[in-house]
Amino acid sequence: MTSSLLPENYSPSEDEEFMNPTMVEYFRRKLVRWRAELLAESTETLNSLQEGGIQEPDIADRASAETDRALELRTRDRERKLISKIDAALGRIADGSFGYCEETGDPISVRRLDARPIATLSLEAQERHERMERTQRDD
Repeated sequence: MTSSLLPENYSPSEDEEFMNPTMVEYFRRKLVRWRAELLAESTETLNSLQEGGIQEPDIADRASAETDRALELRTRDRERKLISKIDAALGRIADGSFGYCEETGDPISVRRLDARPIATLSLEAQERHERMERTQRDD
């Protein structure tokens, strides 16, 4: 798609045709940017880990540094999973199914997609799933 497809300061709206080419390009770019940011952060973490072990002489400082490193690795693992969800969303853009609820086939609200562009369920379907999960946990 060409950059002329996306006007400067464009923001999708419920008032326009759902998943028109401009809206699709907006979400595609949003996902690509998000993915690039996550990959850049991941690269920074890898570089930091490759710089060597923890050099703190004090045992309390070393423990704190190790805790920080473990937290950083857990965060990067969550981001790795998020990147695969972003890739799946980009795949849905490519095949034309992006923005539609996997359960009902209905459009997912533009506001929901703007807040969570990897969403695969409409808000109603998501709430239904969460209610079912709570009910199963309570049983």
